[in-house]
Amino acid sequence: MLLKEDPSRGFMPYPSVKVPGARSGPLKGLTFAVKDLFDVAGYPTSAGSPHMLAMSGIKTRNAPIVQKLLDAGAAFVGKTITDELAFSMNGKNAHFGTPVNGGAKDRIPGGSSSGSAAAVSNGLCDFALGSDTGGSVRAPANHCGLYGLRPTHGRVSLKGAHDLSKSFDTCGWFARDAATFARVADVMLGKDKRPLPEKPRLLIAEDCFGLLDDAVRSALAPAIKRLEKLYGPAEPVTAAKGGFEELYWAFRRIQGKEAWDTDGAMIDKYMPPLGPGVAERFAYSKGVRQAEVAAADKVRARLTAELTSLLGKDGVLILPSMADIAPKLSDTEAELQAYRDKSINILCLSGLSRLPQLSMPLAKRLGAPLGLSIMGPAGTDRSLIRIAEAIG
Repeated sequence: MLLKEDPSRGFMPYPSVKVPGARSGPLKGLTFAVKDLFDVAGYPTSAGSPHMLAMSGIKTRNAPIVQKLLDAGAAFVGKTITDELAFSMNGKNAHFGTPVNGGAKDRIPGGSSSGSAAAVSNGLCDFALGSDTGGSVRAPANHCGLYGLRPTHGRVSLKGAHDLSKSFDTCGWFARDAATFARVADVMLGKDKRPLPEKPRLLIAEDCFGLLDDAVRSALAPAIKRLEKLYGPAEPVTAAKGGFEELYWAFRRIQGKEAWDTDGAMIDKYMPPLGPGVAERFAYSKGVRQAEVAAADKVRARLTAELTSLLGKDGVLILPSMADIAPKLSDTEAELQAYRDKSINILCLSGLSRLPQLSMPLAKRLGAPLGLSIMGPAGTDRSLIRIAEAIG
């Protein structure tokens, strides 16, 4: 870490190594942090695991996306804590600690990009890189009051980053305001090849909002009205035509099998003491069978076709970012898992379909941030951010 102090407790305690960048560029004057899943020259890459840290060695090259930001003039300030092997959405790393949620200090920051979200929400940098497999940008963005994007799968390079689940992994980022987020987007994404029209067709996922408690829906209602004031009434639709249960299990089985393919050999060889929740998820993942994955792939293909048809070329789907505001730090592991399971029903839509989803900090409840999301057709990431800029 290159900062003098870290009240967010979000940075890895590595010796400070300066990472050179361009003296000018579109991101000049902005500082950024990098989730400790991405390689940065002069630093190890832990992936949130002491065993991975021990095996890492010092990296000699930056991940391409890190280099791209440096070349654009942004200044690197440090590497941030990730949940262990990026396999959690809570932000509580049993080995490196729990970063401080700058939007609600008594609540979890969300993971696995917890350190990046903590660094930005506590004002220690202007933006930060994260990754989103099952919700690891959208969850912390919701919890900490930040803008956060899960981009179209494959749009942003993940070369030089530790995998979790290759067919779900994406590279996203956080910022406190839409203007900064858009400025970074111009570098990270460039222009959309097929942008949304100036006035897209709004849709609202009634079945997703039906999963929420009344108080959560009420808290999000004013933000939905702001969108409708700009773009017209949203048409009520069903996002998960076959229901959420089969999508939940399709996501879990594909992700689990791929996660075990990534980290299982290391876990079997070294038997590292995995943290709460992470241990159980890897134990489940080890038992996923190829026949289950094959069936899940069919569910995935059907959902992708349904959402692609629903959105067309001009549709924008409004949905909750998460099931509610962030759980409290004092909540039990069972309570955290129940919250995670409920949220996965919503989060898996974007993950399974590989479509872009942007979480915007447009609401609050009980004094804590609450995000509202928009999802668009594949490749409309920058257009979604344009909507965020318009709504403010």
